[in-house]
Amino acid sequence: MSENKHSATVVICNPMGLHMRPAYLFAEAASKFRSHIELVKDDLRIDGKSVLSIMTLGATQGTQMALEATGPDAHDAVNTLAALIASGFPRETED
Repeated sequence: MSENKHSATVVICNPMGLHMRPAYLFAEAASKFRSHIELVKDDLRIDGKSVLSIMTLGATQGTQMALEATGPDAHDAVNTLAALIASGFPRETED
């Protein structure tokens, strides 16, 4: 039995890095997938569906890391989440 795995190298382009709002948006998007999602930075491997774990990465603008997914929708998960990171986490609405 083999699991579907997919990965990509991503670079944080948001000027503020992965602070609270982008971490929340990433975890929220990741939670929509059935696959197990991880972010890997240096020797840290964290759960991509956990806002607090994402915050522990201390990922600032320009940080390069691996985005990995394992499961039935791994390919779609990595593509969607990599695009979210590349977009710089744009604001949806202004309050």
